[in-house]
Amino acid sequence: MTEATDLTFAARRADDTRLVMGVSAAHFVSHFYMLVLPPLFGFVRADYNVNYTEIGLALTVFMAVSAVLQTPTGFLVDRYSARLLLAAGIVLGAASLVIAALVNSYWVLVGAFGLLGLANTVYHPADYTLLSRHVAPERMSRAYSIHTFSGLLGGAVAPAAMLALHGLFGWRGAFIGAAVLGCVVAAVFLILSDGAPERIAKSHAGAAAPDTSWRLLLSAPILINFVFFALMAFCSFGFMNFSVVALGALYGTNAATANTALTGYLFLSALGVLAGGAVSARFPHHGVTAAIGMAMTGLSALIIGMVNLNAPALIVVASLGGFFFGTMLPARDMILRAVTPAGAFGKVFGFVTNGFNIGGIVTPLVYGMLLDHGAPRLVFFVIALGAFGAILMISGAMRPRKPAAL
Repeated sequence: MTEATDLTFAARRADDTRLVMGVSAAHFVSHFYMLVLPPLFGFVRADYNVNYTEIGLALTVFMAVSAVLQTPTGFLVDRYSARLLLAAGIVLGAASLVIAALVNSYWVLVGAFGLLGLANTVYHPADYTLLSRHVAPERMSRAYSIHTFSGLLGGAVAPAAMLALHGLFGWRGAFIGAAVLGCVVAAVFLILSDGAPERIAKSHAGAAAPDTSWRLLLSAPILINFVFFALMAFCSFGFMNFSVVALGALYGTNAATANTALTGYLFLSALGVLAGGAVSARFPHHGVTAAIGMAMTGLSALIIGMVNLNAPALIVVASLGGFFFGTMLPARDMILRAVTPAGAFGKVFGFVTNGFNIGGIVTPLVYGMLLDHGAPRLVFFVIALGAFGAILMISGAMRPRKPAAL
């Protein structure tokens, strides 16, 4: 009997591992595809004889389509097969890159990135739905952490990979190479995710079914989580995109030192995600973990904004801020999962993670204005303010709520 139980446990663990590997590979591609164009801006711009604003329009269209359509895609994920929709999204993204590579037209390039934005809408709703439905609860936080880490890894390797492919095949060949990656991952994902067992807890007989309609998205816990995600994106994108310029303007920090600090932030963020998965698996108070992570992130930004650190100290403080930011990400996902009814993972995660898109749209406007008005110190203070605002959202998300009166 014990041997049979052990075999069953091992089989379930193997199923979980295969699914997490497949979903994480898909998440790797999603972040890789976000960065196929920026490393090649100069080459594409020269080929089409357009300016950087015109090339940037392709990314604006990508973000706009993702922001508008991600929540509706989440409803589709809840209604139809998340597995097949995710595979279709990967293939659609690959097809859009092939179109951009083969058709010699600037406007087709912009349209292709709109199509890539449509493909991008499926990743978060489908990824989190598959993990939440199929992975055993005791392994959920680690599954979330590996999923998040794989996305960060995809973004980290994309610039070097695209430049290397460009050196061999030109920018069009680089796009096709990225498309081949997507097709391979789609096939691997379908193989690894085949036959994953359903592990959603069934409702007790006679219990009132939770509301899983669009009205759920307007409930307080979901809206609080949406703001929480947007504030996190506001902090993270602010440091990633504007810290190098702000450090140079504020302290005269040379580009090499500022970029090393940013690299430390990004690298330690990825490691922090893996550490955070282990912490969340052992420490079930996810709100505390998330609050500590955001507090330390905000504190690191305050220190950088207030003190002219020497190069080693700057790199250490920035790296620690990234590490603590990473550690709270699995807890963040567990907080949202806790308030999401079974059968609504797609729409809820699709809606809430859209906060990243909103943050990505607002961030350049806010931080760019601060720099344009000669206030680089405020860049770090606003990052810290966003972090502490996120802590307030965490408190609201974790506060027990009385059920509505019948």
